[in-house]
Amino acid sequence: MRLDLGSLTLDSDRHLLLRGDDPVHLSTKAFQLLSLLVENRPRAMSKDELQRALWPDTFVSDTSLTTLVNEIRTQLDDSAREHRLIRTVHGFGYAFEGAARPAPPSGCRLVWGERDLPLEEGENILGRDSAARCSIPDASLSRRHARITVRAGTATLEDLESKNGTFVGETRVAKPTVLEDGDQVRLGLVHMVFRAAPGTLSTTKTVR
Repeated sequence: MRLDLGSLTLDSDRHLLLRGDDPVHLSTKAFQLLSLLVENRPRAMSKDELQRALWPDTFVSDTSLTTLVNEIRTQLDDSAREHRLIRTVHGFGYAFEGAARPAPPSGCRLVWGERDLPLEEGENILGRDSAARCSIPDASLSRRHARITVRAGTATLEDLESKNGTFVGETRVAKPTVLEDGDQVRLGLVHMVFRAAPGTLSTTKTVR
């Protein structure tokens, strides 16, 4: 599950919380608590329910749960007094009050051999880093090699000062470059084909 939380993105499948492209570091239990509250939004969850989910078969005090909530609020720039995301239900528990919606698919993708790498609306980091949106485990790539930003059907490719370069066709990418359907993209030694969203004006080029 990948959800947009305003300026944040919660990716429960990859156990990541992102602010833009940058990971927001939460402890394992704090991440689990945030995921529980988001998944059950806007329902308020009792302290007993949360404790059973986070510490099954183990007795913990309310202080342990409060510590996790404070950790989340600190990292999310939230507060108990003027909450935007985590609401304290006094004498009961907590609820997630922020907006949360599925991260929209863009319809664009990269074709890498027999694999499709879907690109989401917004920024998509490509690289060797397992935390990258489009992780490509190849030694010729930098950890954060390139970025494709998809906005309103237009995809723009940028190099992120990679060691082995980013190319469209035979041209090395030195500035943001708009991609067209069928463009041959190379990151390091990895060759891919960009496919635009169906129905957009950029679906014009034939792959050769």
